[in-house]
Amino acid sequence: MSPDPLPLPTLLVIPTGVGCAVGGYAGDGLPAARLLAAASGCLITHPNVMNGASLYWSDRRIHYVEGWALDRFAAGELALAPVAGRKVGLLLDAGIEPELRQRQLQAAAACRATLGLAIGPVVTTDVPLGVGLSLGPSGASWGTLERPDALLRAGEQLVAAGANAIAAVARFPEDPGSEALAAYRHGDGVDALAGAEAVISHLLVQHLGIPCAHAPALAPLPLDPDLDPRAAAEELGHTFLPCVLVGLSRAPDLVSLAGAPLAGAGWSSAQRFAAATGALGSGPLLLASALGAVVAPATALGGEAVLACAERGVPLIAVQNSCLLQVSAAALGLEVLAAASYAEAAGLVLALREGLDPAALRRPLRPWIELPHRSATPAGSDASAAT
Repeated sequence: MSPDPLPLPTLLVIPTGVGCAVGGYAGDGLPAARLLAAASGCLITHPNVMNGASLYWSDRRIHYVEGWALDRFAAGELALAPVAGRKVGLLLDAGIEPELRQRQLQAAAACRATLGLAIGPVVTTDVPLGVGLSLGPSGASWGTLERPDALLRAGEQLVAAGANAIAAVARFPEDPGSEALAAYRHGDGVDALAGAEAVISHLLVQHLGIPCAHAPALAPLPLDPDLDPRAAAEELGHTFLPCVLVGLSRAPDLVSLAGAPLAGAGWSSAQRFAAATGALGSGPLLLASALGAVVAPATALGGEAVLACAERGVPLIAVQNSCLLQVSAAALGLEVLAAASYAEAAGLVLALREGLDPAALRRPLRPWIELPHRSATPAGSDASAAT
């Protein structure tokens, strides 16, 4: 029996807040992530793919990396160091009403008692964060924060108290009767919360240098018998926090490759030496240079992580996954491996992992390129003169 092939580290990107048919709802990208993790043996992806509100899936082959950090990883500016577990601090917005705040605390308590996660301490911001929601010209969701200073102060307080990851919960504005919300719940809209969530997590990770993710605080919605299954995970309880706590519980360390830890990470010189020698955490460092494939929607190829990988020649698998964006390989002049679905993408990843040329699996076979003869060096010339 032949041994299993080595893992092929693979990056899965599904942009946030642009209405992707797969991955644009409440954790509906999870089946694709699980399949790609099985095909590759090592998948790096972001919370937007993995977060299913009250639902989640834990898999040691999947590395949960916030979007800003994912871009820095793909650009080769930081590495990922797998860890056995984390102490997740809980950051609560002062704008959350008492009953809804208690629901968040109960969700965290349930994850401690039922899943054995290390959670705490808890801090509440000194003033409400003031989240605002909006849509960009393309229809993609975006957001604003009135008091980012309060968010960062609370994050610093948690790090000083020993937390090495942060789950943030902010009070989001609501409009239960809006047409946009009705469209989303019926599977024909954009996640209006995703853009603002990205703003919050980006700020925390960039400032603190540790894994962070966000769960919105919202009042439960009235029952809708025509609910789209992709939106159903958000209807199961009073909080979206469980998936965030599970994802962060084993999120990898973020290791700066510039010779020092990221701001606020508080690493010792011994940890920096371990990082430099690839021996930090429970396994070797994951480096962007080791990526064997990147998987992204075929019309959403303009993101920083995808372009950084394409620039280095990492095979790019472009999956048919409709969304608001129209940034295709043709528009960018990129060469891609086209996949009609994430199932086909997993097959391409497995082919690359096995050392197979994906082109050999298609018919007709493409002709190979025959290079022209190179002219011989003229007699009597000094070939070293050019040097």
